[in-house]
Amino acid sequence: MKHASLRQLKVFESVARNLSFTRAAEELHLTQPTVSIQLKQLNDIVGLPLLEQIGKRIHLTDAGCELLKVCHDIFEGLSRFEMLVSDMKGVKAGKLRLAVITTAKYFVPRLLGPFCQRYPGIDVSLKVTNRERVLQRMADNEDDLYVLGQPPEHMEVELEPFLENPLVVLAARSHPLTAEKNIPLSRLVEEPFLMREAGSGTRLATERFFGERGLKLKVRMELGSNEAIKQAVAGGLGIAVLSAHTLALERSSDELALLDVEGFPIRRHWYVAYPKDKQPSVVALAFLDFLREESKYLGEHYLQGIPGFPALPRKKSRKAG
Repeated sequence: MKHASLRQLKVFESVARNLSFTRAAEELHLTQPTVSIQLKQLNDIVGLPLLEQIGKRIHLTDAGCELLKVCHDIFEGLSRFEMLVSDMKGVKAGKLRLAVITTAKYFVPRLLGPFCQRYPGIDVSLKVTNRERVLQRMADNEDDLYVLGQPPEHMEVELEPFLENPLVVLAARSHPLTAEKNIPLSRLVEEPFLMREAGSGTRLATERFFGERGLKLKVRMELGSNEAIKQAVAGGLGIAVLSAHTLALERSSDELALLDVEGFPIRRHWYVAYPKDKQPSVVALAFLDFLREESKYLGEHYLQGIPGFPALPRKKSRKAG
């Protein structure tokens, strides 16, 4: 088989990932006929069809699936080499791909600001999605690092805690339980609960906490986002257990209140993870070092004022350079 060009492989990878000639052409800033010609040339080199069209939909053939894996390895290897060369030159440069669960959107973007200021040569791609999709992305090796609150149970991963992620009980400010102290769990489970979808890390931790104490929750409603849950709580539809980080911007809300419940907050952590057999890139290692360095200061902004979490000492200013 003659050698395929890097250009042909890039065109194929884009078409295979998007399953669309049109989207691939837009992504690569090429005309659609140019994309078709490149794919035809690559098919001739391979000697087997890489794509097949059934109706209006494009599908990968078995040969196409194997070539797509090869493309991922080639492009990742080239990217790692470029980062390594930059590092040898004393410059951190490259692309950092992060995937985080939806609750992490309350603090990860704020972390990225100072990180990008420190390393202006690093471009960051951030994917925010639910836990199930983050785990699938990890299994498919789509990103460099992953942030989640509940460690995966059936995957071999490198896992590092970097920030506390306490779960608190939230109610409408007009709820009668807001006036009580040290509310027994047996009393709490009499209330209707608002929960995230099945598979959510917060839901798994909450159900495990009550299940270990022989208590069952009355789930009134499942909602697909923390924002929807907070609105439903404010509307008096029930109470909820959420990460304290979801309240970071709402400490002065007149509609929501934290309940004083025995055993709460549930002490958990945020984790940064990646597959066990994956060697992190230079850029990913820079972000891991940044998290280790900054994590002890992150709680000051997000956890202050949460019951059970004393105020943290203020971060000392650092001298430039």
